[in-house]
Amino acid sequence: MSENVWAYRVTVDRITDVDLTGYKVEAADGSIGKVDKHSDEAGSAYLVVDTGPWVFGREVLLPAGTVTGIDVEEKRIRVGLTREQVKDAPEFIRDEHLESTDYRQLLGGYYGIIPPRWL
Repeated sequence: MSENVWAYRVTVDRITDVDLTGYKVEAADGSIGKVDKHSDEAGSAYLVVDTGPWVFGREVLLPAGTVTGIDVEEKRIRVGLTREQVKDAPEFIRDEHLESTDYRQLLGGYYGIIPPRWL
């Protein structure tokens, strides 16, 4: 996806100082939920997305490198993944995985090898 899956792509117009909480997140084939938490920390940027009922209400952690576009006016974020790719990602448990280096390596490997579907 990108050299560092935990950094926004160079092609993404990233507006600094914008709270992405509540933004809708869309995969190539439909909505996957809303941003519940995000971090813009250099080299460790991510979105925590509440998937709602389509994946039984679970949360997923998406590295910033999966983001292909951010529309501030529409409050919408596009990711270069399919819903199935997000659904099949390693299970995310916020209290255990948010700060876990091992989980980030696992997730980075999972998303790092998936070619972008929606640019």
